[in-house]
Amino acid sequence: QVRLLQSGGGLVQAGGSLRLSCQASGVNFKIHPIHWYRDPPEKQRELVATINSGGSTSYTNSVKGRFTISRDNARNTAVLQMSSLKPEDTAVYYCNVNRTGRAFWGQGTQVTVSS
Repeated sequence: QVRLLQSGGGLVQAGGSLRLSCQASGVNFKIHPIHWYRDPPEKQRELVATINSGGSTSYTNSVKGRFTISRDNARNTAVLQMSSLKPEDTAVYYCNVNRTGRAFWGQGTQVTVSS
C-alpha cells in the first residue's frame, strides 16, 4: 500500500520560509517522479514543482527562484523548501506520486502566508 506522509507547513509572515516534507512507503521511491501540488483558496489545484528520478527539477513560473524541490532516495523523502513566501502562496499543499496509472496523494498541509 502506497502511503505519503507529509509534515511541515504552518503560518508565516510574507518573506518568510517554510519546509514541507513527504515521506513515502509502499513504493519504489527512487524510480518515480515526485510532484508537489497546491490548492489555493477558491482556485484550481496547480502543479508547483516536480523532481524526476534523475534529480531534474521543474517549477511553475510563480515559484521559480523561491522554491526548491529535492529528494533523498535513501530516506524515501521529498522536500519542498519555500522561501520569500508571498500571501498568494497560501494554499493546501500535496505531494503526489503516480504508479501504474494511479495517483497517490499525501494528506495535505496548510501553508498560510500573512501580509
